[in-house]
Amino acid sequence: MDLDLGQLRALSAAVSEGTLEAAARALHVTPSAISQRLRALEVATGRVLLVRSRPVQVTESGEALLRLARQVELLARDTAAELGAGAEQETTTLPIAVNADSLSTWVLPALASAAGPVSFDLHRDDEEHTAALLRSGAVVAAITAAPVAVPGCSVTALGTMRYRPTASPAFARRWLPDGPTPAALAVAPVVVFDRKDDLQHRYLRGRLPAGAQPPAHSVPSSADFLAAVRLGLGWGMLPDLQTQRGGADDPGDLVVLDPAATTDVSLYWQQWKLRSPSLDRIASAVVAAAREHLLQPR
Repeated sequence: MDLDLGQLRALSAAVSEGTLEAAARALHVTPSAISQRLRALEVATGRVLLVRSRPVQVTESGEALLRLARQVELLARDTAAELGAGAEQETTTLPIAVNADSLSTWVLPALASAAGPVSFDLHRDDEEHTAALLRSGAVVAAITAAPVAVPGCSVTALGTMRYRPTASPAFARRWLPDGPTPAALAVAPVVVFDRKDDLQHRYLRGRLPAGAQPPAHSVPSSADFLAAVRLGLGWGMLPDLQTQRGGADDPGDLVVLDPAATTDVSLYWQQWKLRSPSLDRIASAVVAAAREHLLQPR
C-alpha cells in the first residue's frame, strides 16, 4: 500500500474531533476534502475504516490505520521540534489512558513535572480497560492492569496500589457494629465507582450469604467516591494512597473495616514502541513517581 500522509491525518482528525465537519475545521480544509481523503484511504486499503455516525466510529481495520496515523504525527512533531521548525506554532499532544485512582493520587504531579512543550489528552478508565484504548490507537500510552504488552507496545511494571474496605466511623457504628459480619455486609450500603468497578464485589464474594445484594451507590469520580465514603453514604474499597491524606486529626477520618483484607492491584505502563523523546520523557517521569508512591516487590 502507498499510504498518503494527508489521508492518514484526515483519519486521525475525524476520530479525534468526532465529525468530518469538526475535522475539517481542525485541518483548515472543507468537509468535502476530508470526505474525499477518507474515501481515497479506504480505496487504497480496500477496507471500511470509519462508520459515519455522530461521533464517527473507527472499525477494527481502521484501528490499525489510526495507530499508524498517530504514530506518524508524533514522530513528525518530535522531528520538527528537534529541527526547531514550527515549534512555536504546534504543541505535541499525547493522549494517555489513566485509571481514576492513579489520576487522583500520584500521576498528575509526575505529568506536570515532565510536560514542557507537551499537552495531555487524558482518558480516564478502569485499569482493567485502559489497554483497549491503547490497542485501538486512541492513546499512545496507558496505565493498565494488563501485564502482557499490547501488540506494538512495550510494558514496564510500575508497582501495586493497595485497597482496604473503609468507612466513616458513624457508618461503621450504625451498619457494622459487630464488624463486617456476613449478615451486616448483606444489608450495609456500598459505594461503587461504576459498572466496571469490581473491587467491592471482589471483597464481598465468599463473604455474603447466597442471593444477598446490598444496596449500592454509583459515584463515578475518585474524589467524590472518597467524599461519599467520608459522608457515610456507604463503605468502599479505598487505596491507601488516598486515605492516608486525611490524617488521624481529620474530622472526616475513616476506619478500616477489615484490616486483614487487602486487595492489591498491580499497575503497568504500556506505550508504543517509538523512539519519541517527548513520550520517553513522560514515561521516565511516570515510572519514577510510581517507584516513589506505589508498593514495590521486595
